[in-house]
Amino acid sequence: MNSQLHAVSWNVTRRCNLRCAHCYLDADFLEGRRADEQSTEDCFRIIDQIREANPNPFLILTGGEPLLRPDVFEIAAYASDRGAYVVVGTNGIALTEKSIDRLKRAGVKGAGVSLDSTDSRVHDAFRGVMGAWDLTMSGISRLAAAGMPFAVQMTVTETNAGEIATMADLAHSAGATALNVYFLVCTGRGQEMTDLSPSAYERILAHLYDLYEKYEGRMLVTAKCAPHFRRFVYDRNPSSPLMKTYQGGCPAGTHYARITPSGDVTPCPYMADPVGNLKEFSFGDLWRSAPAFVRLRDPILRDRCGICEFRTVCGGCRARALAETGDMLGTDPWCTYAPGKRKMEEVVLSRETALGQPTAFSISWTPEARERLERIPSFARGMVVASVERYAAERAVAVVTPELMAEAKERLIGDGRGMPAFLKAGRPE
Repeated sequence: MNSQLHAVSWNVTRRCNLRCAHCYLDADFLEGRRADEQSTEDCFRIIDQIREANPNPFLILTGGEPLLRPDVFEIAAYASDRGAYVVVGTNGIALTEKSIDRLKRAGVKGAGVSLDSTDSRVHDAFRGVMGAWDLTMSGISRLAAAGMPFAVQMTVTETNAGEIATMADLAHSAGATALNVYFLVCTGRGQEMTDLSPSAYERILAHLYDLYEKYEGRMLVTAKCAPHFRRFVYDRNPSSPLMKTYQGGCPAGTHYARITPSGDVTPCPYMADPVGNLKEFSFGDLWRSAPAFVRLRDPILRDRCGICEFRTVCGGCRARALAETGDMLGTDPWCTYAPGKRKMEEVVLSRETALGQPTAFSISWTPEARERLERIPSFARGMVVASVERYAAERAVAVVTPELMAEAKERLIGDGRGMPAFLKAGRPE
């Protein structure tokens, strides 16, 4: 399997101004009893190491609450100035006009803001601080006023599962480009929380696709940490833009890694056992050769996941399999699909629908077109090149220009409203 690094989620701090019931970070850090994070200079060194694996990574700075780290703007600017596509994951409370302006000047392209209920009382209880909902909504309003693209991030549980439709309404009215619905993997302080049942999970995924269709062209609605969503999408519309995903399903360990504040590297935030620490090893060495990463890149999946027709577009959640069975290659316990419904014919993505593909040019691109392409994060470039070159071939065009890219994008994604910001980056002004 192609294992080019494309995205890194970096918990740059454990400091936080909330006490979320589901957080996978240790409460000792969140409550100030311990502190362990990299210095500014160490962060610069880590960014340089990440860029050795990919000069233009998609870098998510999160926490804890990253805006509580005073040097987060320096860290973001250092990464952005060197070619990274930087976004932040925040609870929104510290999003003042000043901090948003500093994020923009640091080259940050967008924000993901956590919001878990349209009812302030439910959200505040979930996040552990009274008044949190009002503060987060104020932060969202400031993002919209400043013109910084943002997504609303909702963690779904039994408590708020019935609110997804109203959350979509709220997110859209607030100006969000996306509603990302995350499904809890029971780790950290979320270990004791009552989880969704597999049947409830399936119902919610079907509901999410309905909402995706409702908001299509206006706001993206999608599922995160839920690789089975691709099965629902494929059954409803095999050519849906939502099928533009990584070949092999979840990118943990294959195209994506997570770094903790202390420098531990893991395949994803919900797989807590580190493959190594950046105080002892370089990021590139861990990415290339850590045994857990190697296993995830050429997996021999167990039981139902191993024979499923959707194994290369879904593959199940490896963190959930690990948490439930002790084997990261085991069957995802949340999946209710019975392999064989499609006569065991494997569903495979084409180059035009698979993220993470190598960028391969077959015709000429003008320097201006290549410059536009460089604005798109590396994980989407191979897919974009394949799509644009197919569009050119259909029209017997021998050279790709920015204008041709715009025409191809118009056919693929219309006016661009509701699509991810990284795809908008390839559109001429």
